[in-house]
Amino acid sequence: MNHPLIPPNAPRVPDVSVVVGAFDAMPYLIRCLESVESQTLGPDRIELLAVDDGSADGTGEYLEEFAARSKVRTTVVRQPNSGGPGGPRNRGLALARGRYVFFLDADDFLGDEALERMVAMADRAGTDVVLGRMAGRGRGVPRSMFTRTVEHADVRTSRVVYALSAQKLFRRELLTRLGLTFDETFTTGEDALFTMEAYLAGNGVSVVADYDCYYLVGREDGKHATRRGGYESRFAAVTALAGVIARLEPPGPGRDLLMVRPFTVGLLQQFAPALLGRPEAEQRERLRLAARLTGPYWNRGVAAHLKVAERLVLECVARGRLDLLKGVLEYTAAGSVPRVVRRRLTGRVYLALPYFGDRRAGLPARTYRVTVPDRAGSSRVLPPEGGASLLREMPGRIRRRVRRIRAVRALRDAGRRVRNR
Repeated sequence: MNHPLIPPNAPRVPDVSVVVGAFDAMPYLIRCLESVESQTLGPDRIELLAVDDGSADGTGEYLEEFAARSKVRTTVVRQPNSGGPGGPRNRGLALARGRYVFFLDADDFLGDEALERMVAMADRAGTDVVLGRMAGRGRGVPRSMFTRTVEHADVRTSRVVYALSAQKLFRRELLTRLGLTFDETFTTGEDALFTMEAYLAGNGVSVVADYDCYYLVGREDGKHATRRGGYESRFAAVTALAGVIARLEPPGPGRDLLMVRPFTVGLLQQFAPALLGRPEAEQRERLRLAARLTGPYWNRGVAAHLKVAERLVLECVARGRLDLLKGVLEYTAAGSVPRVVRRRLTGRVYLALPYFGDRRAGLPARTYRVTVPDRAGSSRVLPPEGGASLLREMPGRIRRRVRRIRAVRALRDAGRRVRNR
């Protein structure tokens, strides 16, 4: 097979294409670009693709000044405002030539060794996505996925699904093969769709947890891209995220674990106690929008991975029961502490939150069952070890008798319900 000759003076393929989308990013952009220049990976192994997304504060002019003097090969694109971060990221991605791509927000900055460490990890492990530990400057950062450095993290059982922002190292070959870009129809949550697909369709995920690779900066003016859009756009994004999971992960325990992410970080926030202060029309509209997610994806497998209070809210939402939901939110807002109920016969543990044992509410007892480590006020509540129960320890004759008693009680209760109609 013939290979084209590469001229000796041809520009070297960079290890990393750093994509910076910038909209009214001054003065934060200065520190951001300085952090690219100071990378120990070296300027000859980096290219910077900077997209000014219609700024009016001098961002575009500063980018051009930087490109003229920096040792880092820099391409500047100036375009009208696209309305969200996906547009400038896609523009930069289309120009990228590096083996890897890193999406750097113009408000933030990199640790000096960040790219060198992440590239070394990807090359060593052969993975397609690398998460570098984050640090906050005036804002909170995710931490649970950075407890230790891992060459191959299990996407389904680790905490990496709780870090779906775009600020990661991606192997460009993967993005090209998938034709993966940011969905520009979303004003928020587009990075979660992009990252989740890369996680599930790629050749593994690595975590660099022994160095602060990425610094998230809290802007004094509060202009963060994550705060764009109203609740409608957030419902759309979280429903789309569940759709990505369903498309790439077959039904079963793995999918159930992944689905916990959109239900807890996404849907649950839309039904916090603050909802009680919103107009009832909006409350009902939120329930209607939630049905697009709960209808196809809410099931016992997902629910079993949640804490009781979370499960109770989502069960009310899934059933469209605004009346029950309000009662639960009022209980939460009051700071009430549930009673812990232990069933000696079965070994099961329950939290007596609102409507527990209330047959008229129609919520099944499993809604209140402790299946993961939980809390009742300041007390930690654990599920029974190994699912042990007194019933399983009984001789077979006694177990059969207990089951018959339960069956008789169930028939009697059913008869009462019929008579009371």
